Amino acid sequence: MRSVSPGTGAALRMLAAAADARVVAEIGTGVGVSGIHLLHGMRPDGVLTTVDTEPDRQQLAREAYREAGFAANRARFIPGPALDVLPRLADGGYDLVFCDGDRLEYAQYLAESLRLLRPGGLVCFEGVFAQGRAMDAAHQETEVHGVREVMRAVRDSAALVPVLLPTDDGLLCAVKKGA
Repeated sequence: MRSVSPGTGAALRMLAAAADARVVAEIGTGVGVSGIHLLHGMRPDGVLTTVDTEPDRQQLAREAYREAGFAANRARFIPGPALDVLPRLADGGYDLVFCDGDRLEYAQYLAESLRLLRPGGLVCFEGVFAQGRAMDAAHQETEVHGVREVMRAVRDSAALVPVLLPTDDGLLCAVKKGA
């Protein structure tokens, strides 16, 4: 698992700030790089809820957040598969959802994100270029199909205003329209 690039991190930081994010959900903790960028963009009283199947990674992220100067109460770590955890999170309670988990589950993450986000909230998907494979019809791997599926769903959704940012491996973002 790669960490987000500096360009993607800067975009996440800016998007969290633009959304005046106080409550953010992250799918795929990794070692905490994206979380640090999100926390830097969030309000000072903001809380990042981060979900990962690997508790060891979450411990590394916890240490990285502490070293970056964030108080322990700024992040909530939930171990487990995202599709088991997300249904337990509050409807309409999130300002931003960042998805960097299993690309085969991106379409399901989108459905959960739409439920989790407040009107005006943002959803972002990391790695949608799939190292260039998503834009090349010759590539038919399952992961690429998952990325293409979420790209189509976001593009076609009447509930979303999307943009595809060309940072590193692509960052697909969308604002949830008001009710």
